[in-house]
Amino acid sequence: MNFALLPDRRAEFDPQGPSVSDGRQSLTNAQLLHRVQAAARHLQDLGIGPGDVVALKLSNRVEFVLLLFASWRLGATVTPVNPKLTEVEVARQLKDAGARLVVVEDGTTADGGITTLAVADLYEESVGGDRTPLPDPSALALLIYTSGTTGVPKGVMLDHANIDAMTDMIRKALEMGPTDRSLLILPLFHVNGVVVSVLTPLLAGADVVIADRFDPHTFFDVIEREHPTFFSAVPTIYNMLAALPDSVRPDTSSVRFGICGAAPAPAELLIRFEARYGFPLIEGYGLSETSCACTVNPLAGPRRAGTVGLPFPGQEIRIADESGAALAPGEDGEILVRGINIMRGYLGRPDETARTVVDGWLHTGDVGHLDAEGYLTLVGRSKDMIIRGGENIYPKEIEDVLAGDPSVLEVAVIGVPDDKWGEVVVAYVQPRPGLTVDPAALEARCARSLSGYKRPTSFFVVEAIPKNAVGKIDKISVRAAHAAASVGA
Repeated sequence: MNFALLPDRRAEFDPQGPSVSDGRQSLTNAQLLHRVQAAARHLQDLGIGPGDVVALKLSNRVEFVLLLFASWRLGATVTPVNPKLTEVEVARQLKDAGARLVVVEDGTTADGGITTLAVADLYEESVGGDRTPLPDPSALALLIYTSGTTGVPKGVMLDHANIDAMTDMIRKALEMGPTDRSLLILPLFHVNGVVVSVLTPLLAGADVVIADRFDPHTFFDVIEREHPTFFSAVPTIYNMLAALPDSVRPDTSSVRFGICGAAPAPAELLIRFEARYGFPLIEGYGLSETSCACTVNPLAGPRRAGTVGLPFPGQEIRIADESGAALAPGEDGEILVRGINIMRGYLGRPDETARTVVDGWLHTGDVGHLDAEGYLTLVGRSKDMIIRGGENIYPKEIEDVLAGDPSVLEVAVIGVPDDKWGEVVVAYVQPRPGLTVDPAALEARCARSLSGYKRPTSFFVVEAIPKNAVGKIDKISVRAAHAAASVGA
């Protein structure tokens, strides 16, 4: 399936059926095609053609979807830009991507001499003939910039073959069809928002509702009004919803499942959430470099809380030691992934691409193990590993223990320098709304569940733990704040 042709196919099959909506407008399939053709004409008038890069510095809105399809119709590539980036960060991405055009919200501009188009000026009517898309699976579709928690963001190159394979895998695994409705709440500058919440449901014949900015206090009002059958979110969002007062008892009868990804979730959260709200959370795992997803807990088969499920059909997972040798079930090592969904590479970084993709295997930098049935359990990132007196400690194990305390909303465990041990474990803890965290109780909980060398030496109770733009806990910021506080102490 070439996604440049998807609006055409939807319009031909069901012209008056719903396609995409947000709080400002709602489009049928016929209207979607009409608006995509108009947007493509506008981009063409601005000189955009095959191989050009179009940057979308937009909030979640219908026009983002229109421009995605319009760019692909012309053979161009899209690079989504986080609207909250600083001018320096935006300029760096636009330069690195070689963007020819940036589409922005009203009243904003881009530096560097790049043509700027205000989204409010986008054509709504097409003048002249429409260019017929020429399917090319090897053409670059998306240029996704990693969130940068491990350094300067890199441009992940995903071609149409990657996207086609990934969406087909997700559609089959989650049994999506025309009766589904996706509620988009994650940002469209992230691959999860684009692939899971927009492209896959549209491919399956479903429609997409683009929600306003996530607010835990109004979220279930949206569920009751729009009747989605699924949505995708990060553990932070599910934590917020699980922490709502017991009096909040919404009608969630339309929801078949919620998808939980982008960061590991404690098993206790998944179990507690489903028991309260009546629909399962399907946890999966993936990266931008895998076009979004690698594994998922089965929708119909056994779901194992605490794991991120089984590989999607068409993908292989291997656990390897430092030499690259495969490890046995139950042994922790680096997670390697192989499949047609693996990125083409990092833009302009051939050496880094060669280090990351070896003989077709993507070296994720994440650590985990497989059980005898092939379910994957995440242990942590190799870069997050704490080495205390020669012992390797993965923060996620400690975070899961602390997250089991009823007073704890979120946890970030980091290693800090220590003269004696090299590093020791420190925990930052955010309380649930209206509750108070007792560090002594957390210490006792760790004493019951963790070996002595894994236990935090200090607990810091904070109002909020810093997150990056996608909602993942930003441990670089946690470490920096801790170091600054230590210097000032």
